[in-house]
Amino acid sequence: MKRPLSKRQKSILSYIKEFMSENSYPPTVRDIQSGCDISSTSVVDYNLQILQREGHLQRRREVSRGIELTGAQPEPSNISYLRVPVVGSIAAGEPLNLLGTDKLGDGDFDQVDIPPILTGGKENVFALKVKGESMIDALVGDGDMVFLEPVDHPENGDMVAAWIQDREETTLKHFYLDGDKVKLVPANSQMEPIVVAADNISIKGRVVGVMRTL
Repeated sequence: MKRPLSKRQKSILSYIKEFMSENSYPPTVRDIQSGCDISSTSVVDYNLQILQREGHLQRRREVSRGIELTGAQPEPSNISYLRVPVVGSIAAGEPLNLLGTDKLGDGDFDQVDIPPILTGGKENVFALKVKGESMIDALVGDGDMVFLEPVDHPENGDMVAAWIQDREETTLKHFYLDGDKVKLVPANSQMEPIVVAADNISIKGRVVGVMRTL
């Protein structure tokens, strides 16, 4: 027998239903915290545990948007997930060594399941965990995960994973080609761009989505 829900739990459940109805994918814990005016993500997590225990929802903790409502809620049950390889970490700050992305089909990588909405429907993608704060003004912070599609020739302004050949390091920055130079620009006013020769850089991928940490 289900126990009566508290006012806060009813509010969270109502918010989840409304969010999923409007967006066709579930909210993150941060979304719920903001939408329900809750003081911390730990309070949200505690109440989600109760809602799950009482049979109102299911959670997939390895997925940022891994909430599924139970009962007469057809929308969440129809959500399909995209399995994406997590090929390593990338620096949003100083450059960082990165596993090669040219053998994605052969690599024994960790996997993450995400709603396709997070990649704009793109399926040929890979994921990198972000380290550093240089892209914080673009809402990409330390511990977040970025999803990238492999590209060789990005457009100016694209957020890319750029391999700096003579350093044998990769960094996450906005890309700008200017003649025979490439400027890799952070989204943080406290940090300086990296300028390298165009023939000293290789683009591993263009960011098509971000999954923020809780």
